[in-house]
Amino acid sequence: MKTVISVSLGSAKRNHTATLELMNQSFMLQRIGTDGDLGKMIELIREYDGKVDAFGLGGMDLYIQAVDRRYTLRDAQKVAAAARLTPIVDGSGLKNTLERRVVRNLQKEGTVLEGNKKVLVVSAMDRFGLAHGLAQAGCEMCYGDLMYVLNIPIPLRSLHTLAFIARLIVPVIRLLPFQMLYPTGKQQESSRPRYPRFFQEADIIAGDFHFIKRYMPPELPGKTIITNTVTAADVELLRDIGVRTLITTTQEIEGRSFGTNVMEAMLVAYSGGKTELKQDEYEHLLEELDFQPRVVKL
Repeated sequence: MKTVISVSLGSAKRNHTATLELMNQSFMLQRIGTDGDLGKMIELIREYDGKVDAFGLGGMDLYIQAVDRRYTLRDAQKVAAAARLTPIVDGSGLKNTLERRVVRNLQKEGTVLEGNKKVLVVSAMDRFGLAHGLAQAGCEMCYGDLMYVLNIPIPLRSLHTLAFIARLIVPVIRLLPFQMLYPTGKQQESSRPRYPRFFQEADIIAGDFHFIKRYMPPELPGKTIITNTVTAADVELLRDIGVRTLITTTQEIEGRSFGTNVMEAMLVAYSGGKTELKQDEYEHLLEELDFQPRVVKL
C-alpha cells in the first residue's frame, strides 16, 4: 500500500484518513492539520520524510500563479524544504489541469454553465486553471484577489488586469507571513463576511473553499459553488444557507472531498515518486484514471 500524507497549516478538526483503490494499487490518504503552526508542519515532514510515498502541502500554496508568471511563497518554501527524501507537492499542478478539465466537462453537460453566467472567483491566483477555464467558457467574470486576499474593495474583471496588478504586488506579498494571506488554523472554522454584494450578484462562486467559507454572507440562495476540500459538515452548512448545487473538482472519498494537494501527491506516488509531473503527464493520468467531478444537488 502506498501512503500519502497531507501536512496542513489548517485546522486539526478537519483531519481525516481514508483508503482508496486506484488501478490495482491501494493508497492510504491521511490529512494532518497543525492549527496554523508552521514549526509543527516542518517537524511532521521531517518525521515522516522517507517513510511515506508522497507529501501534500496542505492549507498553503507553494506557488502563486499570476497569469503568465509563477512566484514562490517564502513561508511555503521553508516548509517544503523539510522534505529531503519524499516528494512534496502543493496541488498547483493538478489545479491547472484537473480544474480546466472539470470546466470542459461542465460545458459538455450544459446546464451549469448554460447562458451568460456571472462568476465570482474568490482568488484567481490560487485557482488560475479554474478561473481561466471559466473565462474561456464565456462566463462574466469577477476576480476577488484584491478583495478577499488583501481586503482592498476593488473587483477585477479581466485576467489582463489581474496580471498587471500581480506583477506589481506579488513580489512583495510573497514575502509576507502566509497567515496574512489565507485563512489558517481556527480561522477556517469561523466566518467573517466581506464584500457580500459580489457573492450575491454571482450565479456561480468558485475557488478555494476556505476563502469562500471565511468571507461568504450568511445566505446564498440558489447559488452554485465550484470548490474543493469539503467535509460532510461543510455540505450541510451549504445546504442550510440555501446553496443549490455543490461541485467539487476532486471526487468524494469516504464522505469528503480531499484537497488537490492530496490528490496530486497520490498521482505522484502512483507514477513512481517524481517530485512534480509535467502538465501533459497530469493530463494523461487524469484521462487514464477518469477522474470525474462530484456534483451534489442540495
